[in-house]
Amino acid sequence: MVGVSYPTAGRAQSVKAAVSAFVRAAAHAVPGDGNVGPEAMAGDAEDIRQSRQGDSDAYRRLVERYQDHVAQILWRFSRDRSIHEELVQDVFVEAYLSLNTYHGRAPLSHWLARIATRVGYRYWKEKARQKAAEPFSLEEWDQVAADDDEMLDRIEPDRAADILHRLLAQLPPRDRLVLMMRYIEGCDVAETARRTGWTKTMVKVQALRARNKLKKLLERSEMELM
Repeated sequence: MVGVSYPTAGRAQSVKAAVSAFVRAAAHAVPGDGNVGPEAMAGDAEDIRQSRQGDSDAYRRLVERYQDHVAQILWRFSRDRSIHEELVQDVFVEAYLSLNTYHGRAPLSHWLARIATRVGYRYWKEKARQKAAEPFSLEEWDQVAADDDEMLDRIEPDRAADILHRLLAQLPPRDRLVLMMRYIEGCDVAETARRTGWTKTMVKVQALRARNKLKKLLERSEMELM
């Protein structure tokens, strides 16, 4: 986005409008692996320095470098493409406004992952406040869990993932977050604690409680937790 100058930190909406122009294109595709290579990361320090001085081109380079990484994380929080795009934009707006708090003690990808987790969790909590979770079709889950290899082979991975996403949506946001990070993203206890800001003990306790709630949810539907 050539020629855009970023406003002061107090004008978040203007920042969002500027950032959204080059985030939008990446959000149209399902996120890839989100990996950022060492060579790409080598330019972070200088781009961060220039971004703090108001260089829009430098911040655009950071967004382009890390947008897949952020998009992959937020795909776990919403599979609605318009909402997903909005969440990705929110992450880079928050990152820009708090760029002076990044001290470089950890890779920028780690710092952005923590912001992305916070933005996604906040979205879940707001959605939970607004309305109850959407009704879940037991017949759809039975189709996925059916003891029928041919049936399982016919189910598209995206559809199975969508059904799982909707099942987890019946849990409170806190339980949903820890299950998503520990068992879907495969984060260990330390990484989950780092991204959520919880202690390691809290992560372990929350994961245990969340698993029990999910098990009861399935048992109420006369299904066995696999």
